[in-house]
Formats: sequence, structure tokens, C-alpha cells
Amino acid sequence: MGHGGNVIDELTTDHREVEELFGKIEALPSGHKDRKLYADQATIELIRHSVAEEAYLYPAVREHVANGDALADKELEDHAEAEQIMKDLEGCASDDAEFDRLIGKLMSEIREHVADEEGNLFPRLREACPADALDQLGDKVRQAKKTAPTRPHPSAPDKPPMNKLLAPGAGMVDRVRDAMSGRGKAG
Repeated sequence: MGHGGNVIDELTTDHREVEELFGKIEALPSGHKDRKLYADQATIELIRHSVAEEAYLYPAVREHVANGDALADKELEDHAEAEQIMKDLEGCASDDAEFDRLIGKLMSEIREHVADEEGNLFPRLREACPADALDQLGDKVRQAKKTAPTRPHPSAPDKPPMNKLLAPGAGMVDRVRDAMSGRGKAG
């Protein structure tokens, strides 16, 4: 993840990549081992994406968009729900009955969140925020994704400044764990 362009283009491309992973999960039969692999890859991308949004997108929404505090708060609630589902999913094997229920719930939550962002939040931000500020936010989001955690941390702070201070450390630990376990890598 790190595509270029302004913040809206960057995050929309992330949405498409996650949807592609969801499609791969849905194309496989229940219990297939690769469903867990794709779920882990989706979780990695979703966590990095969420951390970047929380650090840069939502503060910009609060600053530039009318009623931005309420919009940002709603998005943070969505993130908290999805992150808890991902945390629960982390402990499930692909042949666990709970896996199918949780992945279905996660895909539904994320698709609803994406539709809301792309249909409501992004157009309002594009209208309210100068183009150069959107470009700068795109750069900041790309940087944040490089050091962001890759595993769900539901109790971690989701608002600046604490999220910006703690995310890189958690991200480093997560990437070491991922490298040692092979998590998120195709077999």
C-alpha cells in the first residue's frame, strides 16, 4: 500500500485492494485454508489503513468539514467495531465455524464503512479542503502506513497525539511477529 496521489485517491485504492481480498475469500469454500491467509492479508491492510486515517484523515475532517467532529467520531466508532472483529478473527482457524461468522461480519462492516466514506465523507472533504492540503495528506497517510501496526490493537488510542506516538512502536513489534510467523505471506 502506497499508491501516490492525494489522500482520497490513496485511501480509495486501499478500499479496492481490500475488496479484492474479500472477493478471494468469498470465492473459496468454507473451511479452505487460504481463507485464513486472505483474512490475515486483509487485516494487515485494514489496520494500516485505519491507523493512517485516524492519524491524518479524521483530524482534517474535523478541521475542514462542516459537522466534521460528528463525522470523524462516527468513523472512529466504525473502526473500533471492525478492529474488535479482527481481533476475534485473529484467534480462529479457517475451519472454525466462528471464522465464517466473523469474516462475514467484518466484510459487511467494512463494505458499509467504505460506502459511507466514498459516498459522503470523501466528497465533503474534497469540496472543503484545498487540493494542495489533500496532496500533503496523501503523503502523510503513505508515511503512516509504512510504520503502522499490522495487527488489531482494540485498546490502543485512536486520536492524536497518542496514536501518532504509539503506533510506530506497535507496528515494529507487529512486523517482527509477522516475519517470524510468516503471517500474511502466500505459502
